Amino acid sequence: MISTKGRYALRVMIDLTKNQNEDFVPLKDIASRQGISKKYLEILVRDMVSAELIVGARGKGGGYKLCRKPEEYTVGEILETMEGTLSPVVCLADKKFNCPRKSSCDTLNLWTEFDDLIHNFFYGKKLSEIAVKQTHEP
Repeated sequence: MISTKGRYALRVMIDLTKNQNEDFVPLKDIASRQGISKKYLEILVRDMVSAELIVGARGKGGGYKLCRKPEEYTVGEILETMEGTLSPVVCLADKKFNCPRKSSCDTLNLWTEFDDLIHNFFYGKKLSEIAVKQTHEP
């Protein structure tokens, strides 16, 4: 399951994509648009800066912006950076894990196929593709 940390990080990235020009985007503006507590976002963006997903600047004109172009990020990269592995089972998530049942596991193919679906789905989606302005029809 993807937690609020991953979901909110993705929302921040989309917000920055939609609202960034050459200037930094103030955190209070992101919080307001996204309906997320500024206090929670402060913790989240600190992790995002450390992970080099975004850059931050303090003071007048400060805020946050993307490190790269939106088309250079995948949803999978953002989610795994914030959440850790998206693999459904430890034997696929941790390559160093030595499962004693690996050679006789009747479900390994099932988990591998599911892992591939998850990976291909999220890594096949670019931030630029999901950050399109949405139109609401009456």
